[in-house]
Amino acid sequence: MEKVRFTFAKPGADRVYHITPEQVKIVLSRLPYERWRMLRVVHFNDTSKGARVLGYVTSGRREVAVAALPPRMSGTRFLGKGQAPEEFGAVRGAQWPEPAIQRFLLYDVFLRELGHLQVIDEKAKSTRRKYAREGKAQEFAMHWCRALWREPFDHPDPVHNKPSKQEIAEVKARLGVQG
Repeated sequence: MEKVRFTFAKPGADRVYHITPEQVKIVLSRLPYERWRMLRVVHFNDTSKGARVLGYVTSGRREVAVAALPPRMSGTRFLGKGQAPEEFGAVRGAQWPEPAIQRFLLYDVFLRELGHLQVIDEKAKSTRRKYAREGKAQEFAMHWCRALWREPFDHPDPVHNKPSKQEIAEVKARLGVQG
């Protein structure tokens, strides 16, 4: 883990970093080393382009960037096929609570960017064909998110486990949502 470095750029306007290097390290510690061995640097930067880009992989396929985002937001528009806000502890049509944003950034966005570092075709001559593209990267993220959340993880930070039914009920009650 010590070989992964973290860099920070001061976010502009009101944007904030919703996740921390410590949270990223916990996610990495839960994954097999082979899945993240290519990773050298995680950049925290302000390149969200108006909250349209949440993260990306640099062209060298060794660095992941996570963008600063508005302090309050809904991540529903970023969900992939088969995903629901409740998976992360949020409710469709409302601002997401901070733990839901953190869960989504760690266990979907960050894992998807790690998915882009996975070699798909070792013999490919082009980088585009050698590494996982968007579909395979999203499959990687969903697979590892579900695998990591299958068993409870003993940690004081609740974002490292799937949201409990009680947590979702509290979010719905706070928003006045039935069900």
